[in-house]
Amino acid sequence: MEKEKWLEHLRGRVPENAMSYCFSLWEEEPFVFEITKSRSSKLGDFRYRKDKSIQKITINHDLNPYQFLITFIHEVAHHRVFSKYKDRIGNGIMPHGVEWKQSFRWLMAPMLHERVFPKDVLIPLRLYMGNPKASTGADFFLMKELRKYDKNDFTFVHPLLGDLPQHAHFELRKRVFKKVRTQRSRVLCQEISTGRNYLISNNAVVKEVDGPGDIPF
Repeated sequence: MEKEKWLEHLRGRVPENAMSYCFSLWEEEPFVFEITKSRSSKLGDFRYRKDKSIQKITINHDLNPYQFLITFIHEVAHHRVFSKYKDRIGNGIMPHGVEWKQSFRWLMAPMLHERVFPKDVLIPLRLYMGNPKASTGADFFLMKELRKYDKNDFTFVHPLLGDLPQHAHFELRKRVFKKVRTQRSRVLCQEISTGRNYLISNNAVVKEVDGPGDIPF
């Protein structure tokens, strides 16, 4: 595939200064690249299939350019690891294990400068890359900075759960909860109507309410 034709997939979706690098990653080890509809459970996806000679990477269409780039390289790192260790998959090679962390750090390193990422994203991103987790959502401070560049107006109107004070009441997916306490990257919350406790990501976008008496039913 010609370079310009392939780059049309990424034009406007990643920072301009990252486009050639993204193409070079694909050119070194090609894969099927698909931009998909929004998925609430994941930002991108790579699944190794032994019956396929060319593997597939998918990324949600509605990510801001910086989140899209991070997700793209995240998935390419999976592709590289699974290609290299395909005979050991499920036998000591974990999806987000040491091999993937090393690959992700190596592939991301050329992008960690202000010609690609704004400084407010770059600072927490560099810290996150020291020991990357399975999802950028696991890093509250990185997600908070990335969120500033989302196109969805909803993210600017409503806060993240991690920003609410303890004991605050909030609505999530038409259910109302009380924030009890933060436990690492998740928050212990109590559902008002049932009294049941749930662990919810502190990066969840929620709607704060004043209290049970002010909740619309």
